[in-house]
Amino acid sequence: MMKGPVVAISADIDPSAVVGADTRIWHLAQVREGARLGSGCIIGRGAYVGPGVVIGDNVKLQNYALVYEPARLEDSVFIGPAVVLTNDMYPRSVDVSGNLKRSDDWHAQGVVPDFALVAGVPARRIGWVGRAGERLADEGDGKWRCPRTGELYQEQEGVLVAV
Repeated sequence: MMKGPVVAISADIDPSAVVGADTRIWHLAQVREGARLGSGCIIGRGAYVGPGVVIGDNVKLQNYALVYEPARLEDSVFIGPAVVLTNDMYPRSVDVSGNLKRSDDWHAQGVVPDFALVAGVPARRIGWVGRAGERLADEGDGKWRCPRTGELYQEQEGVLVAV
């Protein structure tokens, strides 16, 4: 009957971060300023949640997963061990003149669309998953069906929505 968050003593949680009820944050995890974590989350050992990142309810960040701003993870998302959700499409420490890059030298970008199944380095969408977490079957004409629940989804302009 947990209510408030449970935070390991070695975790580093910025005072301005909001952590929902029943969320567990394990050893050496860091949650930066302005981050918002929903209820029922598990933030694994050594995980990182960047400034202003928004995480929904019942999200699992496995050990050493890194989630950089401006990521927004909806409810029930699973991020595997050591996954990095980065925010710079062209990462370099210096600009073309050789000067150290600062925050104004790049544009932070978000992460993949809802229901996307991604793999690889860099990650590419390799399919879709439904609410049950199973890979969806392609039925043609942009329609995808969950083999477990039978739910139907429609792909439109690179986004999947439940029908």
